[in-house]
Formats: sequence, structure tokens, C-alpha cells
Amino acid sequence: MAKFEKHIFICTNQRDVSSPRGCCDPNGQGELQKQFKEKLKARGLKARFRANKAGCLDQCEHGPNIVVYPEAVWYGGVRPEDIDEIIDSHLLGGKPVAQLMLQEECINTESCEHKLKLST
Repeated sequence: MAKFEKHIFICTNQRDVSSPRGCCDPNGQGELQKQFKEKLKARGLKARFRANKAGCLDQCEHGPNIVVYPEAVWYGGVRPEDIDEIIDSHLLGGKPVAQLMLQEECINTESCEHKLKLST
């Protein structure tokens, strides 16, 4: 079997609904990951791209989050209706979906403007 071209890690972490950080998978069903897998399979792309469940990606304020490797492109606020665009533009076309990408200065930092809003 050939190597996967890309891995899509989809956060399925749950937080209490009262958490100010938010939650990527509030119903605990992993629906976003399931839909990615279904769409890849339906389009005959299952052998090229792998949609993996991920634990907390620690970008909760931007959720639901996914990250695509090997490029390490981070997406936030991903909705089921965004999946086809991510597949077409990024996975197949090589062009990340700009409006869904997390800002570089917000990834793995305490100084992100979104995190600062939580403390006010």
C-alpha cells in the first residue's frame, strides 16, 4: 500500500459546555471527522488522504479545528459545508483555503487576540 499523501487531523476533543475556550466536538459524535472520511471514500480518495481523529489540538478558541500534514496548515471554525472546498482546493489542488486558515500568530501562543478576549 502506498503512503498517504496527506493526513487530516480533526479535533474530536470535548470540553464542558461552560468552558470559555469552546469545544471542537460538543456532541461527542465526531461528526466532522466522519463526514471527511465519507466524502473522501465517496470520491475515491480514501487511499490518498487519511482523515484521522485527533485529541485536543489546543486551539479551542478557534474550533472546530483541523490540521493538514505534511504542510501543517491549520484551519479553524471548520463546518461540514467547508469539507468539499478543503478537499478540492487544498488536498487536490494544493491551495489551502485562506478564509479558514488560522493566523500564524494565533497558533500555539498565549498572546493570540482570541485568547485575550477570554480573560476580559
